[in-house]
Amino acid sequence: MDTTAQIGVTGLGVMGRNLARNFARNGYTVAVHNRTEARTRALVDEYGGEGRFAAATTPEDFVASLERPRRLMIMVNAGQATDAVIDEFAPLLEHGDMIIDGGNAHFADTRRREAALREHGIHFVGTGVSGGEEGALNGPSIMVGGSAEAYAVVGPMLEAISAKVDGEPCCTHIGADGAGHFVKMVHNGIEYADMQLISEAYDLLRHVGGHAPTRIAEIFRTWNQGRLDSYLIEITAEVLAHTDAETGGSFVDIVADAAGQKGTGRWTVQTALDLGSPVTTIAQATFARVASSQAELRAAYRGLPGVIEPELGSSEAERFAAQVEYALYASKVIAYDQGWKMIQDAAAEYGWDVDLAAVARIWRGGCIIRAAFLDRIRAAYTAQPGLVSLLDEKDFAEEITDAQAPWRETVAGAARRGVPAPAFSAALAYYDTLRADRLPAALVQGQRDYFGAHTYQRTDRPGTFHTHWAQPGRPETTA
Repeated sequence: MDTTAQIGVTGLGVMGRNLARNFARNGYTVAVHNRTEARTRALVDEYGGEGRFAAATTPEDFVASLERPRRLMIMVNAGQATDAVIDEFAPLLEHGDMIIDGGNAHFADTRRREAALREHGIHFVGTGVSGGEEGALNGPSIMVGGSAEAYAVVGPMLEAISAKVDGEPCCTHIGADGAGHFVKMVHNGIEYADMQLISEAYDLLRHVGGHAPTRIAEIFRTWNQGRLDSYLIEITAEVLAHTDAETGGSFVDIVADAAGQKGTGRWTVQTALDLGSPVTTIAQATFARVASSQAELRAAYRGLPGVIEPELGSSEAERFAAQVEYALYASKVIAYDQGWKMIQDAAAEYGWDVDLAAVARIWRGGCIIRAAFLDRIRAAYTAQPGLVSLLDEKDFAEEITDAQAPWRETVAGAARRGVPAPAFSAALAYYDTLRADRLPAALVQGQRDYFGAHTYQRTDRPGTFHTHWAQPGRPETTA
């Protein structure tokens, strides 16, 4: 087989197939391989006219078809399947070749794989790809980890197939080893939060404001013309306006209210706990999905008292909708801020040099959380690369100030009427926690010292102390 393919894709499920087609459409010769040979033939038969494909039937033929340095992209399920493919192909590669993992791998696995392959002179490039099957074909957002040397070789190709916004590719080198997959994981965590916040806004507009789904679709379309302009707001309006063909009723009313997850939200929360990064809004959004699937527990709670105020009148409902818009935007800022802080925490922990402005830039197109206000986040981190929080930036701080009354009224209104708003509530609680001059954590430290001699610090002098609670006079000593 001629060594003419500039990149190879093995694993031709929907994502792998569409990425291979995307490369071919952009002028690259693409070697394609799948464990099931019929899938390889089907791709070439159906889409061969889109570009140049080199179909391979064996791993050996696949590797032999690639020009040096070989660029081999694996698109299989995360976990053991990825390890199995690496074990199969790595012995066939040579020094300087690279394996690009475009699946939803856990970043810790990527760090392990990168270190192991580096010892053999093979570059392992953990690459987050966001945008689903449509993005994979027409231009995703791509978050690339691994060495700068590897990015210099494969980066231009990935930039070519990525989404473009204002002529700029939505692809960048995030950092070493697992940085690309880490940032993709955080992207998905923010996605969980964004979707939950939007869903809570819908729930409030319906069950407090009394609006029908079609009317709420109109409200969301209006919001999408302003500062909430985003892909998720856009598709929310489409979903709410959709009529079920079989029943003639609103589509949203015939869908089971139990949301699933594929693990990346859970990974975000688990990793945040390991890092000590308080992503509370993301966590509540993840737990909201878990709670929605607890059918037996929900049945036990159903019918218990909650609503203590009547629905709003029409004029009050319109005013309430305006309040919800403020609350949704403010909570969204908090959720994104938590994500960026988590990336900062990970960069410090793992020694990554992450350009936070570039993260915002590549999320403006191709990915699920693409939104107009990401350009403002990019500008904020471009002006102040060391920005600790978006709320340290003047314009964001002013918007949060303006949102105070409607944000709090929205959360309070949800509580008074028994409408669950866990992500809204978590975002506001996070904001209030961090702005407080004093927190009840002082009492928690006292409790911990009392039952476990865990010690504490004082505000009036340095050092670590312990109170001997069981002794007369409760003397304090330096720990």
